[in-house]
Amino acid sequence: MNSPPSILIVDDEPTNFDVIEALLANEDYQLHYAPNGQRAMDRLELFQPDAILLDVMMPGISGIDVCRQIKAMEPWKMVPILMVTALTSKDDLATCLAAGADDFVSKPVNGVELRARLRSMLRIKQQQDQLQERLDSQRQTVDLLQNNLEALRGNVARALPHELNTPLNGMLGLLDLLLLDHGEMDAAEMEEMLQDLKVSTCRLERLTRRFLTYVQLQLMAASPEDWARSRRGPGEAEVGPVVARVIDELGAVAQGDRVVVDLEPARVALSDYHLGLLVEELLDNGLKFSIARSPVKVWGHVKDDGFHLGISNHGRGFQPEQLRAIGSLMQFDRKQFEQQGMGLGLAIAFEITKLYGGSYWIDSIPDQETTVVLRLPLPLRGDLSVEQ
Repeated sequence: MNSPPSILIVDDEPTNFDVIEALLANEDYQLHYAPNGQRAMDRLELFQPDAILLDVMMPGISGIDVCRQIKAMEPWKMVPILMVTALTSKDDLATCLAAGADDFVSKPVNGVELRARLRSMLRIKQQQDQLQERLDSQRQTVDLLQNNLEALRGNVARALPHELNTPLNGMLGLLDLLLLDHGEMDAAEMEEMLQDLKVSTCRLERLTRRFLTYVQLQLMAASPEDWARSRRGPGEAEVGPVVARVIDELGAVAQGDRVVVDLEPARVALSDYHLGLLVEELLDNGLKFSIARSPVKVWGHVKDDGFHLGISNHGRGFQPEQLRAIGSLMQFDRKQFEQQGMGLGLAIAFEITKLYGGSYWIDSIPDQETTVVLRLPLPLRGDLSVEQ
């Protein structure tokens, strides 16, 4: 619940505060009083005013000087100041405005006029605050994208040449052999080389597709309104069949007893495509970095806050500092544990999860096991969240 607007009244005459308090008695305001300008400036942090009623004629620091000083303070320069003055000449009023005052009322104060001007200033202040929040949010988004870009630039510069050159060199070498010696090859040798060529081509295609997917997800995250319009409905997918399809598509690496599935039947509010992509990246990552032939478990169940999907494996796990760096497109300990890839798997899975309003966390014991858990949103219709 929002608190009422805070109004700071600065006047050296306490009776004037009583008058203003009476005029605003029926308004939902939180009123504060300061007997002079210095006290007012000293307590701005305490009062957190949304508007200031400032008397012009005060001993010591005048209201005009107080106004000028407050408007020069970065945290308070957008707080509207309503000058309360007995001055009537145009030059005096122009001086108030030149000091930064947003408006003024004349003494004796008319209740209707005071309330109207105060409401107007508070409405403008609210609009300014909302605009500032949007600007801050956009600035944070830009900063985040800039940081991601810096991390991407550094990590791509390290990993991309290797990831591109390895399949490309293999493809070029095989093509050279086929061009030079195809006339002397029998059908079995030709088929073997073509199969090797296909493996390298698929590796290159997968790298390109995953990189483009990550960039596309970043663009979606940067423009949530465009993303929401493009979805054309929330989309729903059944978890079990999607997981089964991904295991089948992964082929030999996921066959046998390597993948253990323990899923509660459920639907989630993700598109079938994005759920499949998310599961593929996490499962492929779990298989790739687990101990050879050790099982990888895919489990999930419905909770009040969503569907919790987890993938657990036994492997080298993450160090605490590595957990903090996940998402920067980095494959950790790459020289020691060389694997194909650029560290895109977890980054893609987490970007998809965030895009749909979900969350994620990782429990990892270094050199033992790792569990990645995603909280995915359920469909709005409760009767479809769990299959009957």
